[in-house]
This record gives sequence, structure tokens and C-alpha cells, in this order.
Amino acid sequence: MTKQYAKKLVAEFLGTFGLVFTGTGAIVINGASNGAITHVGISITFGLIILAMIYTFGDVSGAHFNPAVTTAFATAQRFPWQEVTGYIFAQIGGAFAGSGLLRFLFPSDEKLGATLPAGTSGQSFILETVLTFLLMLVILSVSTGSKEKGITAGVAIGAIVGLEAMFAGPICGASMNPARSLAPAIVSGHIQFLWIYIFAPIIGAALAVPACCAFRETDCCSGSQLNS
Repeated sequence: MTKQYAKKLVAEFLGTFGLVFTGTGAIVINGASNGAITHVGISITFGLIILAMIYTFGDVSGAHFNPAVTTAFATAQRFPWQEVTGYIFAQIGGAFAGSGLLRFLFPSDEKLGATLPAGTSGQSFILETVLTFLLMLVILSVSTGSKEKGITAGVAIGAIVGLEAMFAGPICGASMNPARSLAPAIVSGHIQFLWIYIFAPIIGAALAVPACCAFRETDCCSGSQLNS
């Protein structure tokens, strides 16, 4: 492992930790404070932490913080497949660190911000697929190669995360991120619907790749941006 790659993994670990600790932490604290944060506040928290982490780590690792995003970048030939496994392990590790700290701080909380469908499983699966599709479409459009960096990227990606969490969160949880759902589900023991939040985001992100190629330049996903 090179020193540069190790730094990328540390960035992905810390960024995903920040996402899970503050995002799901907002859900936990909202419950502990009788709704002081509100659903809108939770949605804004998710959007703002993504924006902040992109500005912090975007020039180091690309600020993926999401296994579905990493695999979609690789599918689009903008990210080397040989680095995907390390990124995913770093992201999952950061997510578990965030959920583990929340469990320590709030041991009586039952769900720790786990994503659970309010309606049917099929409804949430479709919602999560479409939400992640739209998120990945934005990411592919504002990124250079696999790097999410700059004014446009941070604002656009943070905005779409907050927006989707705001309108779809009460029904499906608006995870759009297998790592974000995996950690609180396992730490809290609510794993019965975890399959939705693993497979739907991966499918949605993958579908965004050909959709992006349909309206972008012909070399958008041809490998020409692999080292950008």
C-alpha cells in the first residue's frame, strides 16, 4: 500500500465517520430532545455534513463516503477497480466508528438512526433506487474524474442529499448509502430490512452511469478521466 493510497483510506474513514456520527446522531438527539432538531433539521444536517466533508477531503480521496458511489465511479471507468475494496472497507469502518460512538453516548436509544421503511419494502426499495440514481447523476455531473471537489460539487451534492432526505426520509429513510445504513442497523440490531439499503443504492448508482453518458460527452465514462 502506497502512502498516498493510505491517506485516501484515512480520508474516507474520517469522512464517513463524520457523516454517520452527525447525520444519524441528529436523529438520535432529536429523539432524546423531544423533537428539538425536527425532520427538516435532520435533513439539513445530512446535507451540511456532506458539503463540509467534500470540502475537507475532496482533494485527497474524492470524498466518496459511500460504497455505492465508489462502485459507480469504477463502473464509469473514473476510478480504478483495484482501489474499490480498500475504499469500501474504510467507509464501513468509519460508519461503524460513528455508530459505535453513538451507542456509547446514547446507550438507551433503540435504533441509532437505522433506516427502516415506513411503508412496504417494495416502496422503499424503489424510492432508495431512484434517490441514489439522482444523487449519483449529480455527482457524476459535477465531479472531475472521481474527485468531488470545488464550490459547485460541495453545494450541489450537499443540496441533493438534504433535499432527498427532506422529502423521502419519513418513508424510506433516504439512506442512499450502504455504509450509512449498515452500521446503525448492525449496532442496534435492526437488520431485517438491511437488504433494501444495500442493494437499492448500488443499483441506483449503477443506473446513473449510462444515464450520464447519454447526455454528456462521449468520453465521459471512457476512462479518460481515470487519473483526474
